[in-house]
Amino acid sequence: MSTTSLTHHVRVLAAAGHRHDEILTPAALDFVGRLVEAFEPRRRDLMKERRRQVLRLASGSPLGFPMVTASVRDDPTWRVAPPAPGLTDRRVEITGPPDRRMAVNALNSGAQVWMADFEDATAPLWDNVIGGQLTLLDAIERRIDFTTPEGKEYRLGDRLATIMVRPRGWHLDEEHLECDGRPVPAALVDFGLYFFHCAQRQIDAGHGPYFYLPKLENRYEARLWNEVFVLAQELLGIPHGTIRATVLIETITAAFEMEEILYELREHSSGLNAGRWDYLFSLIKTFGHRTDFLLPDRAKVTMTAPFMRAYTELLVRTCHKRGAHAIGGMSAQVPGKDPAANEAALAKVRLDKEREAEDGFDGSWVAHPGLVPVCRDVFDAVLEDRPHQLDRTRDDVEVTPADLLSVRRISGPPTPEGLRTNIAVALRYFAAWLRGQGAVAIDGLMEDAATAEIARVQIWQWLRHRVIDRETVEEILDDETVALGAEYPWAPVDDIRALFERTALAGELPLFFTPDAYSRHLVRRTEAQA
Repeated sequence: MSTTSLTHHVRVLAAAGHRHDEILTPAALDFVGRLVEAFEPRRRDLMKERRRQVLRLASGSPLGFPMVTASVRDDPTWRVAPPAPGLTDRRVEITGPPDRRMAVNALNSGAQVWMADFEDATAPLWDNVIGGQLTLLDAIERRIDFTTPEGKEYRLGDRLATIMVRPRGWHLDEEHLECDGRPVPAALVDFGLYFFHCAQRQIDAGHGPYFYLPKLENRYEARLWNEVFVLAQELLGIPHGTIRATVLIETITAAFEMEEILYELREHSSGLNAGRWDYLFSLIKTFGHRTDFLLPDRAKVTMTAPFMRAYTELLVRTCHKRGAHAIGGMSAQVPGKDPAANEAALAKVRLDKEREAEDGFDGSWVAHPGLVPVCRDVFDAVLEDRPHQLDRTRDDVEVTPADLLSVRRISGPPTPEGLRTNIAVALRYFAAWLRGQGAVAIDGLMEDAATAEIARVQIWQWLRHRVIDRETVEEILDDETVALGAEYPWAPVDDIRALFERTALAGELPLFFTPDAYSRHLVRRTEAQA
């Protein structure tokens, strides 16, 4: 792996790729370096605080709405910034990785917003990271049209979705870039390169630099993002408040600080989103040591579960109280060739979106262009010609800490089918991830890092509380490893199985989608082989 010094701030620790020089310019890297120098010490402190919070909760400290911020919650006067151009009507949002094919399909899909996802839907190969930046640059410049070797044409239409970018979370590093001998925070890489190259271009096109912020755990992490936005705008001479960001409430601790998170970002806020699968992963990660947080099969933990209803209704009430959009969760169904299966899948999507629209959400997510019409029809029926329903303040909603933590009302042991499904999904997703795919269709659902995380941590939780035994897991793992090799002859099954054992069968819960040494080894070996 070559090392090339490009600026006195940041070094690129990777071989040059096709058109990488258009993104990794000295000026762009210097911009990222200035963000790193300003904010990396604070980020490291916040990651240490995450670990301290885990220990406090594990030792029995209660989780509740912070008393110290009661004045923020009780103050009726503050509001977030008004909707920015292109973000007033968000009734349908489509998500996916920033590859060229997805970009064209998503921008043409009829959705109001496309979230270009550098996080859960992107495997962190360097070509994916920089290729995604090139995709966004080309999309804004309308030079993204292409024809596949099979002759299929992909062309941008006239009416395109508004682009929002989801950078990786604060907990991740980008080890292909180094600043002062340390890996650069992945969040600042994804944000900084896009903002440097595309912010003014988006403003000139009538929109702006808009973002989704993942995996926040508290108000301090939101405050850090707000300070990043302020400095970034200042460095490039962009008016203060031009940036807009929607925060995914996908950790259990963030659910107790929704108003505080909006408050910290209020000059740049565009609302909150209900990130359901990562929310469940966070719940297990935080309380997996407790038997009263034992979750049943993933398929049985629906959005109608009492603790999930409390979470989503509180989100809508919080957003509308402060003039912010509330965006619903993902529908991950992928239409196939079986008409009966498609009809059943679309019926589930419709029910899910009807619940969200009736609860007061202003829009929702889909993973496939084929789901856009269903989602749009449901929200059209409720919104009619209104762009949102911010006037529904949901004053009827009252949620207590006990409501958000009432998992025991649906707790229970797994079924054999649920265990096998989790193992199969985790193995197949790991195979795709090591091949460079961050989003992959498995059994009619678009799976990404969030679903892989909940699949493998559920197995860890069930083993910890002895509702399944390791011998049963090993037997199913043997079967599914053989099936994986037959289905994906290219897959490095030994590596995949070892990764599963390391991340699902360990005595203490390891975090897979972090800069874990084993994961780094596999990613870099994959890059070398490619």
